[in-house]
Amino acid sequence: MPDPVITVLLVDDHGLVRRGFRRMLEDEPGIQVVGEASDGNDAVEAAARLHPAVVVMDFALPSMNGAVATRCILKARPETAVLILSMHSEPSYVRTCLDAGARGYLLKNAMDLELVDAVKRVAAGGRVLDQRLGSLAEREEDAASLTTRELEVLQLIVLGRSNKEIAAVLSLSANTVAVHRANIMQALDIHNTAELVVYAIRKGLVSIA
Repeated sequence: MPDPVITVLLVDDHGLVRRGFRRMLEDEPGIQVVGEASDGNDAVEAAARLHPAVVVMDFALPSMNGAVATRCILKARPETAVLILSMHSEPSYVRTCLDAGARGYLLKNAMDLELVDAVKRVAAGGRVLDQRLGSLAEREEDAASLTTRELEVLQLIVLGRSNKEIAAVLSLSANTVAVHRANIMQALDIHNTAELVVYAIRKGLVSIA
């Protein structure tokens, strides 16, 4: 009996990159690309609609970064395997994605056969970490754990949105957003917005794409 086909959702804000990944994956028997998305929100919606076995996702995405999108996807469909592809080799970025539930992290210049092999491995339940990262991700001290909603609020804070604007985007009350903001600052032991923005960007908790 043949092995089941591995269905894949590709998420990257550059169409040419998605096209290259699609060609690479579909040249491999047993892998089928079932959809594409260009930002974090679209990725979450497409994953819920298409039920891919694997989501191959860039980290730096418009609307929400790959780590936040990973949390949202896995909250709805925990059986989905997420593989992050990124230009960022900083340990904090890697750790943030793994903490969000991603099963793998590859650097984007790892084109060759590595992507195909990584998709197969995460689909089978394994984990993949780009060998060029060494053990850097494991040595990085974990950032304070924030909920998916807090990461969504943090993303919008970094984009300069007010509590009222964040409330409108997330369909929350302004008071609820203020509570989330306070909880984030308390969890990270940060006491002003400017410091919070710098920390979030440096630690790879948000996307500034």
